[in-house]
Amino acid sequence: MTLQAIHPDVLDPLLKRGATIVDIREPDEYRREHVPGAVNAPLSWIADTPLPGEGALIFHCRSGNRTAANAGRLAQIAGLREAYLLEGGIEAWRDAGRPVAKDARQPIEIMRQVQIGAGSLVLIGVVLGALVHPGFYALSGFVGAGLLFAGATGFCGMARLLALAPWNRRALADGA
Repeated sequence: MTLQAIHPDVLDPLLKRGATIVDIREPDEYRREHVPGAVNAPLSWIADTPLPGEGALIFHCRSGNRTAANAGRLAQIAGLREAYLLEGGIEAWRDAGRPVAKDARQPIEIMRQVQIGAGSLVLIGVVLGALVHPGFYALSGFVGAGLLFAGATGFCGMARLLALAPWNRRALADGA
């Protein structure tokens, strides 16, 4: 079964019939910004999450790429229920002028923090390697090896460390 992509502008009839919007992003992404009333069922554990209601399901992510890439899996999870993918994700929802709940006090998503941290360390290693001593290039190599390991195994040590950072722990304690 293939799930049909549906634009935010044409959702009202489904929502009036009791459709449930399901946000498949991770909890840290959801806490920072989400569609009011959406159920957070991250793709990493959606199969273990009972989805409320009996009406249609409308799955969404940030841009629509995650839902499109996992459409087959989401169709299986929906079972016999009518289900759709929100075309363009929450970005399209917001661009269509629909309401979003934002909490700017929440830190940016862990994976974006990893990208910023890893990119910064690589850049520092290259600059210091060129200007101070070639041994600093090892820093860039170490970060590259860590990213390769994270991609191959699914374990990201930097993400685990960042999750323990005070700004991320505070966000969890504040009501996550």
